[in-house]
Amino acid sequence: MSSVAESLRHGREAARLTIHQVADAIKIRSDHVVALEEGNYDVFAAPVYIRGFVNSYARLLKIDAAEVLTQLDAELAQSEKHHEPPPFVPHSRGILDAIMYQLSRVNWRVAAPLIGIALVIILGVWGFRAWKLRQVRDPLAKLGPGLYQPPKTADTLPLPSHH
Repeated sequence: MSSVAESLRHGREAARLTIHQVADAIKIRSDHVVALEEGNYDVFAAPVYIRGFVNSYARLLKIDAAEVLTQLDAELAQSEKHHEPPPFVPHSRGILDAIMYQLSRVNWRVAAPLIGIALVIILGVWGFRAWKLRQVRDPLAKLGPGLYQPPKTADTLPLPSHH
């Protein structure tokens, strides 16, 4: 039984494709194609990338992708770096991670103008209310009693004094 790397290389050669043609077709870098054909999986960050690239490569070459991926899993189980798949759930997420995840899902081309319009409306309403409140307020309300003291009784007027 040949390795995944040999299967991919023989399949490419049989299809008469160059490494650059394969890289263009499956949208990966040509040095990654070379690494796959050499069985050098250490250049990849995680097994998920290797599986995805090998799957795309096998489908391009019309090789049975399920069989190649089964063989790849056996090969990765023997490697030190990629012997077990990464965990599906990160260790622990904080509230900030959850907020950032939700914000990353927002369509900002739609949300940004809506947020801008809402801010303009809020500021307009706030400004209008402040203006109206300023008009209604008594301008002399903060002044204390002046020199003139109103009489205690409202029945009579004070008599003028002539000095």
